[in-house]
Amino acid sequence: MSSNNSSQIETYKILENLSSRKHKNGLKLLESIIQEIIVKPEFEVFGGRVWLLDINNSSYKIASQYGNTEEIPEGFSLLIDENQIQNYLNRLMKEHTIHGQETDTLLREKGINYFYLAGVGEIIKMSNGKYFQYALGFNSDSYSKDFHESLSIIRSLTTVALRNLDEKEEFSILKSDIKKASELQRNLLPDHYLEYRDFKIFGLSAPDRGVSGDYFDYVRSTFDEEEQLSIIISDAASKGLPAAIEALFVSGAIRMGMAFASRISHILAILNNLIHKTFQAEKFVSLFYAELTGASNRLVLYANAGHPSPIHYRPSSDKFQMLDPTGPLLGVLENQKFTVENARMLPGDVLALFTDGINEAQDEEGNLFGDDRIKDIIKQYHNESAKVIAYHLIEEVQKFSVQSIYTDDKTLVIIKRDPKVN
Repeated sequence: MSSNNSSQIETYKILENLSSRKHKNGLKLLESIIQEIIVKPEFEVFGGRVWLLDINNSSYKIASQYGNTEEIPEGFSLLIDENQIQNYLNRLMKEHTIHGQETDTLLREKGINYFYLAGVGEIIKMSNGKYFQYALGFNSDSYSKDFHESLSIIRSLTTVALRNLDEKEEFSILKSDIKKASELQRNLLPDHYLEYRDFKIFGLSAPDRGVSGDYFDYVRSTFDEEEQLSIIISDAASKGLPAAIEALFVSGAIRMGMAFASRISHILAILNNLIHKTFQAEKFVSLFYAELTGASNRLVLYANAGHPSPIHYRPSSDKFQMLDPTGPLLGVLENQKFTVENARMLPGDVLALFTDGINEAQDEEGNLFGDDRIKDIIKQYHNESAKVIAYHLIEEVQKFSVQSIYTDDKTLVIIKRDPKVN
């Protein structure tokens, strides 16, 4: 896995965890995000600030600041009407994240030479233009492409978290709509159990909030007169209704894409651009796509777009294989490339696909369920059916996380090759 992919996934985990915590207001949420980012050495930024739009004075003022730079005086602000500031803000509205050399004299005196800026929160219309309610600023010694790309994830999840805070008061009004959406989503999921040649497959999904950003599907298709079965599992950014909407979009888009493209890499490239163009804030998805073929060696072709690595267990040699990412998260940037790898499933082999609600489930002390516990359960029950393995795994995860303050959607698919067929 490339360092860029690792950075994206790590950013996603950090922000998902922070967003799930309770915050008094939007500013407190942003403060916690700034603090968490600047203490991570892999991001290579050493200072951060929350800028708040001051409508009355047509300026952005510093609301909070953290890091290893000299403290900027309380009440310091940048006037929107200044030419250079206006140019930066115009770019920010178009690009959402920007970077550049700091030009303000005082900020340079405080050690801020190179900056990144991300617009978050609602967009407010003023007489002289439209502006983000908040801007998150970070500074470093020089430009980092990896951090600039990670900033897109930071901006997206932050905007979603701010929106969720604002929407809490309206939640009771949405209850009936959420119930209907939950019913629709359940109806769109495939039957739990499916047989394909000598593969036995069982999937299940447990939403955290009635509706889920998780999604799995089985899709039969025929290319070159040979039937194939595709198995997809994905996890949309955010939680609740926005995530469910994106999951439904992914479901329809990937089925449509499969009608026009036979190559996995091409399908994911198309889906990546669709998500990027369609969703403004919640615009990234992790996804694992596996294709079961009728080849005599039962080769499984797969592509992993930033998704938790599925676990392949081979009882005959008592070995595990992790099917790691072969490309980035979907929707972060346009025109991304995805490679295809393969794994051979021998009779009796088990392949477990899951979302991060499984391996990253937490107990009351914040400990993760982890891949090793998943491996132990697969190994213990590998002689059982795919259904039995799935239910044992979900049961252990639920018991492990019952006292946790952090909860998430939980989805898994177990694929087992019949041990009696050679």
